[in-house]
Amino acid sequence: MTKRIGVLTSGGDCSGLNAVIRAVVRRGVGGYGWRVTGIRQGTLGLMTRPPDVEDLDFGVNDATILRLGGTILGTTNKGDPFAFPMSDGRPLDRSTEIVEGYRMLGLDALIGIGGDGSLHILRRLAQQGGMNLVGIPKTIDNDVAMTEDSIGYWTAVAVATEALDRLQPTAASHSRVMVLEVMGRDAGHIALAAGIAGGADIVLIPEIPWRLDKVKAQIDSLKTAGRNFALIVVAEAVRTEAGVHVTRGQGGAQRYGGIGHYVGETVAAATGAETRVTVLGHVQRGGQPVAPDRLLGSAFGVHAVDLVAAGKFDRMVAWSNRSVIDVPIADAIRQPHIVDRDGALVRTARGLGICLGD
Repeated sequence: MTKRIGVLTSGGDCSGLNAVIRAVVRRGVGGYGWRVTGIRQGTLGLMTRPPDVEDLDFGVNDATILRLGGTILGTTNKGDPFAFPMSDGRPLDRSTEIVEGYRMLGLDALIGIGGDGSLHILRRLAQQGGMNLVGIPKTIDNDVAMTEDSIGYWTAVAVATEALDRLQPTAASHSRVMVLEVMGRDAGHIALAAGIAGGADIVLIPEIPWRLDKVKAQIDSLKTAGRNFALIVVAEAVRTEAGVHVTRGQGGAQRYGGIGHYVGETVAAATGAETRVTVLGHVQRGGQPVAPDRLLGSAFGVHAVDLVAAGKFDRMVAWSNRSVIDVPIADAIRQPHIVDRDGALVRTARGLGICLGD
């Protein structure tokens, strides 16, 4: 009997998602002869009546899709189905509608591509409704546990690194301190990796509290050595010296944003240096995926379909020691994967003389 599997992308978009979708189709349709159904706008597509879906076949098999950023299926990062915000403002549990949508489509399994928050919700839905779920980790923050890399991370690092490459000549030409604020909701992986790759002098991440006197000392030492500029990378979740997150309101919600300007103003006052601040924001999410994200997406998609074929569910595919493995979703979402303060990249940064603010 032909299997029918669904695939959806959930949470914020990132580069590499379309490589996953393509791999699921190639392996599912081409390898096993199954039907693959793409679910639009994440779990919202399963709430719609009839469900908002499209059959995916070799029309998405073209290699062109590998080069596309974002997701051809669309996605959503709001509207928790267990407390879905209705038009009158009240929350409503609409989880049963999603399970019903899964049943209406006659799906034998669901492949969900998301970060830790999305995977937590999808697993809860699967347990409630008896859905066969396989998870694939995607997040530019790279904070999903049990995997060394997640879809979208390396493209975000490449964008941040290129930004530093472009900021450095301007910093040197005008004798400025350039501050680059990058994404990183709970973890500083992007800031740390890009800071090392882009030759930053100071990298501030949420895992390591920083002190202004340490940052000032680093800038002063650069001046003493004859340098007329400095590059600072700061993750959006970094707190002030007083331990306070810098946030801004948007649509009634508070989101991280503004720590770059805080650091720029604070450094300028302490050192007398002319500072400029660049906030990358969602630029890190878009654009063509770099090769590692295309490779990872392809490997993850194939392995996810193979897990369905083997009847192994409630599992998440992961990358470990240059191999694709699978782990219990429960282990992957138990706690976020943050920067190890004693890890290899922190040691590398310190060895290169990069100031981490402590």
